[in-house]
Amino acid sequence: MNTYETVTPTIVGESIQTSLPPKDALASYHYFPSAVYMIDKPEFLASAREVSTKFLKELKKTQPQPNQIYPLLQTANMFLDPKIAGLASYIVQTGWNILSEQGHNMQGLTTYFLEMWCQEFHRIGAQEEHVHGYGSQLIGFYFLDVPKDSSRIVIHDPRPARKQINLPETNMNNATYGSTMINFQPQPGQLFFTNSWLPHSFTRHANKAPLRFIHFNLGVMAAPQQAQPAQPPATVV
Repeated sequence: MNTYETVTPTIVGESIQTSLPPKDALASYHYFPSAVYMIDKPEFLASAREVSTKFLKELKKTQPQPNQIYPLLQTANMFLDPKIAGLASYIVQTGWNILSEQGHNMQGLTTYFLEMWCQEFHRIGAQEEHVHGYGSQLIGFYFLDVPKDSSRIVIHDPRPARKQINLPETNMNNATYGSTMINFQPQPGQLFFTNSWLPHSFTRHANKAPLRFIHFNLGVMAAPQQAQPAQPPATVV
């Protein structure tokens, strides 16, 4: 039986290191990560709320009350509205940067909106775990109005093979390798991005005041070719 010396862990920054000699330490490699990106962008709130309110009012002309079983309203696409151009431009540019940073060769490619719509969750509204297909590469959320006890975003483990062999977690409040889902409590003005293949859901909304946010899907296509300047006609000699 191998014997190992007793060591005392020391905390350096946010990581724990030990004085184990290299021969007794496991090399650890981490591949195939699932990333969620968040940034506070309150400067877009006023225009995003104005456009979302306009589209929600238009929707409520034909759907004055949300469905009692699924109390959720979803507007038509909004990304062409000029009043939301600042947020829309920021989203597509940031989406391009994310895919490039992840290691994808984005030269000659551009990101564009497949969909961008407002969702309004009413009390007890929720959404089950799902992904977005049909060419979507990135999804995201921009939160407008988040009352107390609002729905949380839940990001689920995308590996179906792992789900069949899950072990009990020591503490479900901690994010660990044993976690099967991670949740975020959003705030107004927060902008989230993640890859479209990462399953997500929303927990049940518990406030009488509605939760409102903009949801979007980004695709990737070849960048439009720049127009070439006209060449003078050749001279025949």
